[in-house]
Amino acid sequence: MEIAEKTALRGTCDRAFVGAVAVQDNRIIATGYNGSPPKQEHCDPKHNHLLIDGHCVRTIHAEMNVICQAAKMGISLKHATIYCTFSPCFECLKHLQGAGVIKVIYLNEKPDSRIPDDYYDYICVRSIYEVCPEYKKNL
Repeated sequence: MEIAEKTALRGTCDRAFVGAVAVQDNRIIATGYNGSPPKQEHCDPKHNHLLIDGHCVRTIHAEMNVICQAAKMGISLKHATIYCTFSPCFECLKHLQGAGVIKVIYLNEKPDSRIPDDYYDYICVRSIYEVCPEYKKNL
């Protein structure tokens, strides 16, 4: 989780610094952070945010960037665990499951009311404090 926290610092959207790390067999296989697509302007006070319904849509979520990085490098996320600084939104959760991720461990909860309760029957999503009660935030 500490690596996800450090990865979040690379984010290019100042509305939410989120980091994610994919792990398979105790090895890091991909990382991601909230940021604009390659060659696109960053959303910051200089370039403004692209807001729709109160959400900045200029950026790619950290979890989606993990999927993109793994795909670009030819790495499968089948049976991977993702460590995120925030619980994933419904869109990211669907894509993580579609990519083969079986577990998501998050640091901070950001509930998404669009996620049906039975969705958690298909992908394990847990707080770091459930998995490791003694964990202390580093940032």
